[in-house]
Amino acid sequence: MPIVKSKFKAPFRFRSGFIATVYSGLIRRLKINQFRERIILRDDDFIDLDWSYSSAPSKSLIILFHGLEGHGQRPYITGAALHFNEHNIDAICVNFRCCSGELNKYYPTYHSGKTDDVEDIIKHVISLEKYDSIFLKGISLGGSILLKYLGDGTVVPPQVKAAMAVSVPCDLSGSAKALHTLKNLPYHINFKRGLVNRLKLKQKKFPEAISKARIKTIKTLNDFDEVYTSRAHGFKNAQDYYDKCSSLQFLNAINTPVLILNALNDSFLSEACYPYNEAKINPNVFLETPNHGGHVGFISRNGYYYNETRALDFFLECK
Repeated sequence: MPIVKSKFKAPFRFRSGFIATVYSGLIRRLKINQFRERIILRDDDFIDLDWSYSSAPSKSLIILFHGLEGHGQRPYITGAALHFNEHNIDAICVNFRCCSGELNKYYPTYHSGKTDDVEDIIKHVISLEKYDSIFLKGISLGGSILLKYLGDGTVVPPQVKAAMAVSVPCDLSGSAKALHTLKNLPYHINFKRGLVNRLKLKQKKFPEAISKARIKTIKTLNDFDEVYTSRAHGFKNAQDYYDKCSSLQFLNAINTPVLILNALNDSFLSEACYPYNEAKINPNVFLETPNHGGHVGFISRNGYYYNETRALDFFLECK
């Protein structure tokens, strides 16, 4: 019954989910030396991996997956990379398709259930024959992809020892509804603006796939999923995409130890995004739900965030 009692205590001024979320997304700054590698995926598209290394040779690696509209230099990704590098573990900060500063080759990009790219990245790492232990950590959308990968029937290599999903929308439909509420309007506007701007670039490259007039109909994130995400990736509509890609339905089949860390004051998450029943049933699914933390805002006093230090502790326990 791996429901974990959280030890996270947010500093007083960061107990507001809004403040913790905004500070973590807009204020936090980190410096990291990364080395980019481009790999070719199974469909001949590419994805860019940003490597950082421990000071001594390592046989362990963490692979980090960012959230919606993120990339491999976001502090919520590089913070974990730095922490693991300091503990003799190499790191890859993944840039999903179209998120590394360059449009990918094809009209489809990434979405909350696109696990084949995760599989290709892990196969590439294993082919290097450098690492005995691989750890996976996904943030928000990246966590959704990761949980689905672990439970959708994909063969997870034995080198993958453990995983962690942070601030993860296990129920996409519920989370989509939450993002459309008034309290999340600033985030909604920011996400939609970035997604639509990139879709406009896509339209110039693939004018036969979508028209400028069709893009103008996008007023909400749900509209974006209706017009682009679902249609570009083979789903009937937005709801079909949410239904088929929500990671909640795959949790019972997970055989790899995974820790889900979702704050109770995360305004992006609905009630179904806290899978207590699944954690009680599956001994490999650990659920930790601290009172504070907002959306990826687990701010600590020691420099690194709680979700970063917690990931290392959990992975070492599972190794």
